[in-house]
Parts: sequence; structure tokens; C-alpha cells
Amino acid sequence: MTWIDISQPLSASIAHWPGDTPFSYRLVATKETTGSVNVGSIQMSAHTGTHVDAPFHFDDNGDRIDELPLSTYIGDAYVIEAIGVKEISQSLLEGIVPKNTKRLLVKTKTQTNEHIFPDTLPAVTPEAAAYLQTMGVILLGVDVPSVDEPTSKELAGHHALAKSGIAILENIQLAHVTSGYYELIALPLRLVGADGSPVRAVLRPIQSKE
Repeated sequence: MTWIDISQPLSASIAHWPGDTPFSYRLVATKETTGSVNVGSIQMSAHTGTHVDAPFHFDDNGDRIDELPLSTYIGDAYVIEAIGVKEISQSLLEGIVPKNTKRLLVKTKTQTNEHIFPDTLPAVTPEAAAYLQTMGVILLGVDVPSVDEPTSKELAGHHALAKSGIAILENIQLAHVTSGYYELIALPLRLVGADGSPVRAVLRPIQSKE
């Protein structure tokens, strides 16, 4: 099966958190000047585009990105469709998350425009996080920039997911993906002491595990 790219393309036009560091790439040396190679430089927030949050992002005592187990970000996943929902709640998830789901990806929209930062988004409720823990989920992926509203200071969704032992993958692209079982690879970079990391997230369809 062909791998499906679910990561946002990084370019100068990609939306970033208001007030955060925008993405930029530039050549700092060219083959003409070096005589051998082109060399580029990248500047960006760790939370631009498709990325993983480390607990340290919202908890000074939380694990940093290089301390998280890689096994969390590789393995079987299940995609559910929840188009247009206002929040990701327990009542939404009940009955549609299969047993033995380890990694859950939630599709909330049919079109993605990575050049526009949303004013609102479907936040994850603490009850939903607790429910996913009872289901054995270890990673939640969403197709929006955050598991909390952009203006939230309490970050209830982030804290509840961390308390439930569930890793956070944000800003994946699922508009071209149907619900079902997949193999997921979404490895964060080994950024020592970092609060998050961009990832190249990909899926490959697999047969039903039921």
C-alpha cells in the first residue's frame, strides 16, 4: 500500500500561532559561492504545521520532546470522521472508537487551508480524555492547530490528555483520508529539551483488526 502524507507543507505562507515565530527558509550559501553545495537555514516555531506537543509545552515539570518514547508515534491507528463538531467530547467518541485502538486520529473537516489560522476549533474535553484512557488510547491526533481553543489559558484539553497518558499530535491533514485502520508514523525530531517538534506524519491503510 502507498503511504499517505498527512503533514502540512512548510512554506513562508503557512499559518502560525499569532505572535509566534513564522516559518522561513533561505539559502545562506549557494553552490556558486561555495563551489560545491547549496546550504539552507530554517527558522520556525516548534508548533508550526504538523507537530507533536511535549508535556513541557504546558507544564514546567513535564517531559521534554527528547524524553518521549518513540513507540508512541509508530504503530496502528484509527481514523474517525466527526465533520463540523464543536468539541471532541465523550459522547462523540462513545460507540465509534473501536476496542484496542492505541492511536486515534479525528477528522473534523473536509477541506484544509494551512494558510489561514482558525479563530475557533473543536477542543478536547477532559471527559473525552478520561474516556480515551479507559479505551487504552496512547495518542490523539487532530486536524487543527490545538486540542484547546486558541484563546484558552487553562488548556484543559492538554492537561487532561497528559494526565491520561495520551500523547498529542496536532495539525495533521485528514481531508483526503477516509475513516478506518492505518499504520501511522509521526516521529518528532530529537530536539534536546524542547517543548515540541515538527513531524512528517504519514499513514498506510491496513486491514481491520476486528
